[in-house]
Amino acid sequence: MSSLGERIQELRKQKGIAQQKLAELIEVSKSMINRYENKGVQPPADILNKIANILDTSVDYLINGNKDEKAKASLKQTELLNTFKEIDAMPESEQNQLLHYIHAYIRDFKARQAYAS
Repeated sequence: MSSLGERIQELRKQKGIAQQKLAELIEVSKSMINRYENKGVQPPADILNKIANILDTSVDYLINGNKDEKAKASLKQTELLNTFKEIDAMPESEQNQLLHYIHAYIRDFKARQAYAS
């Protein structure tokens, strides 16, 4: 069974991302990426979450090797919740305008689905 570092390295290489680029994307040094991949150093939770998002996988897979779609779905739900928190911080007039666009998009999507059926 592969380790956390081996899984990070494998996915990073599959995506064609150099250590330096991954380091820049998650705002750590290249040497830190090397430690995660080769020295058994475990990244903090926030960094691990960033790595999972960039490598399009779940934190559960990185830590345990479990390829569970539920874990990936959970990350998507977290992303949606964070987006809604940002919307909640907007002025009410902006929220109403955004909700209007969202509802219009959903109606359009449903109409396209019904037409395609």
